[in-house]
Amino acid sequence: MEILEEVLNTIVQYAILFFEYVGVGVLIWSGIKGIWGYIRRRPSTRLDLAKGMAMALEFKLGSEILRTVIVRQPSELIIVGGIILLRAALTALIHWEIKNEESEVRKDNLVEESKENKDSLK
Repeated sequence: MEILEEVLNTIVQYAILFFEYVGVGVLIWSGIKGIWGYIRRRPSTRLDLAKGMAMALEFKLGSEILRTVIVRQPSELIIVGGIILLRAALTALIHWEIKNEESEVRKDNLVEESKENKDSLK
């Protein structure tokens, strides 16, 4: 039984590291794309950056959830639970931001289309 517990512990630790690294990689890649979009003054840069941040946080949140599997002390569980709550709140905030930004983009596109339609009628 101890062998199975040790195998599970090892697998979970590697999975935690993997998800942490993927989250960091996604955040770095999104940041680089965000800088490039900002330099090129792309209107969708803010939305793309927010989506990348949300995806990175999802990976980081997944690693924290896995961490609850190997926690041994109640005090560690409280800390991990706090981290999970914080990351979940950040994820919810970023998703709210994405939703609002997409709404703004849709409104801008409708305004552009109506201007083009008025110009074509002249």
